[in-house]
Amino acid sequence: MKSIVVFCGSSDGNDKKVIDVSYDLGKTLAQENITLIYGAAKIGIMGKVAQGALDNKGTVVGIIPKFLKKKEVVHTNLSELIITENMHERKLLMHERSEGVITLPGGFGTLEELFEMITWGQLGLHQKPIGVLNVNGFYDDLLKMLQKMVSQGFLKQDNYNMLLVDNTIEGLLVKMKNYKPKSVPKWIKKEQV
Repeated sequence: MKSIVVFCGSSDGNDKKVIDVSYDLGKTLAQENITLIYGAAKIGIMGKVAQGALDNKGTVVGIIPKFLKKKEVVHTNLSELIITENMHERKLLMHERSEGVITLPGGFGTLEELFEMITWGQLGLHQKPIGVLNVNGFYDDLLKMLQKMVSQGFLKQDNYNMLLVDNTIEGLLVKMKNYKPKSVPKWIKKEQV
């Protein structure tokens, strides 16, 4: 993998371990020569990931829509800053520029981005590894909810298994590098993908 998009919060949250691991993720990506694609802010967890990469001579691409540029504090020392017209264009560019996804703790926006990417994978629109860095068990309850969806017949186990989860950066990156994508569902014609 040469590039990974990281979805995470624009707030710091209140768990110091999350803040530290976020910085370490950026540092690790830089050390492995993996370009960081992210939401372009210098605040919150987003800013920590970017700073970890930048402090270690990594390549960092920030993508932000015009309307958020006014509200959020945009990082000014990025390798590349892309301003989009809207959120849809932002997410599409993040998808196009990345070869994998890592999700750190965050709020509604983080979950929306994660679920959109996993849904696209389920539909065969991409075959990228999608990882969740489950720092301090942040996503434990969400994972239980997803297992409930499986047990009640709303989510196939194969689709659940597409979501790669680990509580360490190294463990998650190994899972992502070894990921074998599932085949396109039979009910989707290949020419539609």
